[in-house]
Amino acid sequence: MNIEEKLTVKLGKPIASASDEEIYIALNSIVKEQIAARELTGGNKKLYYISAEFLTGRQLGRNLVNLQIFHEVLALLRKYGKDLKDVEEYEPEPSLGNGGLGRLAACFMDSIASLNLNGDGVGLRYHFGLFKQEFRNHCQYEVPDRWISENSFVTKTDVSFPVQFGNRTVHSRMYDLDVIGFEKGHSKLHLFDLDTIDESIVKDGINFDKKDIDKNLTLFLYPDDSDKDGQLLRIYQQYFMVSNAAQLIIKEQKDLGHDLHHLADHVAVQINDTHPSLIIPELIRLLIQEGFSFREAADIVTGVCGYTNHTILAEALEKWPMSYLNEVVPHLMPIIGGLDYAAVCAHHDNHELNIIDREGKVHMARMDMHYSHSINGVAALHTSILQHQELRPFYEIKPERFNNKTNGITFRRWLMHSNPELTKYIIDMIGTNWMNNPSELERIMYFHNDENTLNDIAEIKHTKKQQAAHYLKEKEGVIVDPDSIFSIQVKRMHEYKRQQMNALYIIFEYLRIKSGIYPAAPVTIIFGGKAAPAYTMAKNVIHLILCLQELINNDPEVSKYLRVVMLQNYNVSKAEVIIPAADISEQISLASKEASGTGNMKFMLNGAVTLGTNDGANVEIRDLVGWENIYTFGRSSDDVINLYNTNGYHAIDYYNRSESIRRCVDFITSPELLRIGNEEMLKSLQDNLKHKDWFMTLLDLEDYCNVKETVYFDYLNRPKWTRMMLVNIARSGFFSSDRTIREYNRDIWHL
Repeated sequence: MNIEEKLTVKLGKPIASASDEEIYIALNSIVKEQIAARELTGGNKKLYYISAEFLTGRQLGRNLVNLQIFHEVLALLRKYGKDLKDVEEYEPEPSLGNGGLGRLAACFMDSIASLNLNGDGVGLRYHFGLFKQEFRNHCQYEVPDRWISENSFVTKTDVSFPVQFGNRTVHSRMYDLDVIGFEKGHSKLHLFDLDTIDESIVKDGINFDKKDIDKNLTLFLYPDDSDKDGQLLRIYQQYFMVSNAAQLIIKEQKDLGHDLHHLADHVAVQINDTHPSLIIPELIRLLIQEGFSFREAADIVTGVCGYTNHTILAEALEKWPMSYLNEVVPHLMPIIGGLDYAAVCAHHDNHELNIIDREGKVHMARMDMHYSHSINGVAALHTSILQHQELRPFYEIKPERFNNKTNGITFRRWLMHSNPELTKYIIDMIGTNWMNNPSELERIMYFHNDENTLNDIAEIKHTKKQQAAHYLKEKEGVIVDPDSIFSIQVKRMHEYKRQQMNALYIIFEYLRIKSGIYPAAPVTIIFGGKAAPAYTMAKNVIHLILCLQELINNDPEVSKYLRVVMLQNYNVSKAEVIIPAADISEQISLASKEASGTGNMKFMLNGAVTLGTNDGANVEIRDLVGWENIYTFGRSSDDVINLYNTNGYHAIDYYNRSESIRRCVDFITSPELLRIGNEEMLKSLQDNLKHKDWFMTLLDLEDYCNVKETVYFDYLNRPKWTRMMLVNIARSGFFSSDRTIREYNRDIWHL
C-alpha cells in the first residue's frame, strides 16, 4: 500500500476533503507505525547522552525525512491543494530546550541514530519549557508554553525509579521519544518526570511556589535562580535527571548480564555542559552500594564519563554552596568530599584545581574534569582558549584528556526539511550521495562559474524570502519586502552575543537616512530570541529593538530603506522558515566569548553569507570558504582577552572619543524613542553601554557599521554575491553533526 492509499484509509475520506488537522493525525499515526517496525539499534557498548536540554523541534517532518517519504508526502498533499507546512502547524513543538545547547543535543541524537550507533539521550520532560515569549508594550512577558498533548510523539512508559532527596523520596516516570535515523537506526530519548506535577500551581505568568518539589520539579527549564529557592530547585532538577540516568544505566547493564566491574567496556556517558555533573558522584554511590570500594568506583566512573564544555563564561560554569547540596543531596556530599581529596588535596596545592573551593562552593566543571577521561571544547578556537586560558591549570596536569570536537548540525532538518527547493536542486546537480556523506557538497564548486546555476540559486533564495515574508505577515503581523536584503540575528538574548550592537547599528542607519544618506539597497533586519526571566539587561535590549521596530516601520521616509522585525517566541519552527531566507548571517559575538555557535552553520548551509567576528566556529567557516566569501570585523580574541586581563577597556572613552558612537548611544533616550518606550529601561541600557559594557559593544561598533555598509554594496553585484552563496553551501559539509558524532565515537566513546 503506497502513502496515498495509507493516508486515505487512515482518514476514512478523500484527502482533498480532509482538514489539515485530520491529515496531521493520520500522518502521525502512519509514522508511528513505521517507527515501531524499525528495530532499535543495539551493540556491546552503549552511549548515554545526558543533557538538560533537547530542543527537538516538531517531529513529523523530521520523521518523514528520515523515513525517506518526505518528498512523496509533500507532492501528494500539493496534488490535493494542501501544504505540509500547514499540516505541521498542528503539532505542538516540544518545549524541551532554549538555544544552541539544546538544538545541538537534538542534532546529535539524529546523527547517533543515523549512524546506527547504540546510544540514547537522557533528559527531563519539562511541562512548560523555558517559557512562551509574548510581547506587550514593547516588552518581553513570560507565560507557560503548554506543548504536551495526546497526539505528541512523546509516549509514557511504565519505567519508574525512586529518587532520594534530603527529606523525601520521589518516584519518577519515564517518557520516551523515538529518534529514528536517516535510512537506518533507531534510538530513544528518555525524558523523566513526576506523576505528581501540578500545572495549576503556576500563577501570574510563570510564577509558582518553588518549595513544593513534588508539584513543581519539572514544570520549567531553568527556573529563575535569582533566589535561594530557585537555586535549590535547579539542584533538585539536576539530581533528579542524573539519578534516573544512573539507575537506568545500572538496570540495563544488569539486565544484559554485564559485569559492573567492566562498566567502561559497555557504557559511555557524555556530560553535556555542567548540568548533568552530579552523574559522577551518583554513579559512584550506586557502585558502592553494589559492593565496590570508593577508589574502584571512582576509577570506573572516570573511564565511563566524558565532559563537553560549552562556555568560558564564569557564570555558566556552575558552582553550588555546600549547604545547598547538603540540603538536597546530603548522601552525595561524603562522596564529593572524597573526590576532592583523592584528586586534589592529596596531590596538588593549587586551589584552582579544588572541587570544593575555599568559600565552600562545589565546582561542577572541576569535578567533571577530574573524573572524566575526556574533556572537549566545541570549536578549535574555543578548545584552544580552554587549554591556554580558562582551564589552563587542568590542561597542565592532564593535557592528554583535552580534545576538540567542533559542533555540527543535522542536514536532514536544516536543509532537507526546511529547504526542499534547494535540496531538490542540489540533487539535480550532484545526485544524492551527499545525504550520507555531506563532504560531497564540495562537488557543487564545479558550478561556481556557471551563470545558469548562479541564477537558479538566486531564484531559490528569493522564493524562500517570499515564503518568509508571507509567514511574517501571517504570524507576526509585519510586512517586509522580499526584495530587500535580509540580515538576520536569531539566538538566545545575551550581552556577549551583542544584539545591542546590532540595535545601535539600526540607530546609526536610521540617523543616516534621516540626514539624506541612504543605504545601497533596502534592508530588513530580523531578530529572534528569548531573554532569561531574571536577565534585566537582555530584556532591556529586547525593549530597545521593539521600540526601534515601531519607530522605523511606521516612518514612511525610513521604512522604504530599513525595516526591523523582532520575532515573538522564536523557536525551531520559526528558524526553519527564517534561516533559509537569510542573505546575511549575523554572528557578532565578542571574540573569545562564543564557544562555537551552530546557527552560523545552518545559515551557511542555506546560502547565507556570514558577517561576524573571528569567534567560535566563525573562524573555521572563514578557513573553509576563504576570506573573500565571508565578512569579518572587530578585535581578535587575543586582544579581547588582553583587555580583560589588563582592565584595558573603558566604554566611556569610546563614547567620548567618537561622535558617531555618541550619537547612537544618546539616541536610546531620544524624544523619538521615549515617546514609545519605557524611560527607566532605556536609560538603564544606555548607562550600561556608557559605563559598564562588559562585553565591549563600543569596542567594535564603528568597524561593524563600516563593514556592514560594504556588505550591502557587494550584495548589489548579484553574480559575485550568488557565487559567495554557492561557495558557502559547497563548503558547509564539514559542519554536519554526522562528522562530529563520528569524531566523538572515534576518540571518546568507542561504541
